[in-house]
Amino acid sequence: MAAAVACCIVLAASGCVGTPRQAQAGDTRKDVFVTAYTWFDNTPPGSTAISHPILHKAAGGTGTYADPVTIAVGHSRETGDDVLDIPAGTRIYLPDVRRYFIVEDTCGDGPAPEDGPCHTGAEKYGHAKLWIDMWIGGKGEAQSFVRNCARKVTGTSTAIFDPPDGYPVAPGQGVIHDGKCDAGYGASAPPVGS
Repeated sequence: MAAAVACCIVLAASGCVGTPRQAQAGDTRKDVFVTAYTWFDNTPPGSTAISHPILHKAAGGTGTYADPVTIAVGHSRETGDDVLDIPAGTRIYLPDVRRYFIVEDTCGDGPAPEDGPCHTGAEKYGHAKLWIDMWIGGKGEAQSFVRNCARKVTGTSTAIFDPPDGYPVAPGQGVIHDGKCDAGYGASAPPVGS
């Protein structure tokens, strides 16, 4: 199941072109465009279905190193195979939300996902070179609250690929839990173990 992009409604990312630069293991990148997808706009809507399960059978996770939250990435079917922009199973730490994530889903629907969000279009948002889409949950919450949270976590940010264990974590299911939206810790990665 391909994940839809929650913020496409807000950001109108249609008509984008280009190919993203692959993230490298151990990279700390400050040019990653981060969006969010939710219970309401996953494919199919009202589900936690994911396309490339690694640790989870459905979108989820608490954000710890051992239980990272699902993240969706762009993909292409140009060659006939479904090729992800970042390999399934790659862990990513996002300082803005203080959670670890794991690539387990794809962003962009239809027969040519390479023509749409996540695979192309990051460059339209400042200096971003890569686009990732984090699962934030939202089941049982008001749709307006969930969309607001998605907007709060959207933007060009720092991402650490294949991070070590030990970064600070604000654990919870997705980014929305206990009726709160955890966003805005800051883009600077705190030292490991702090």
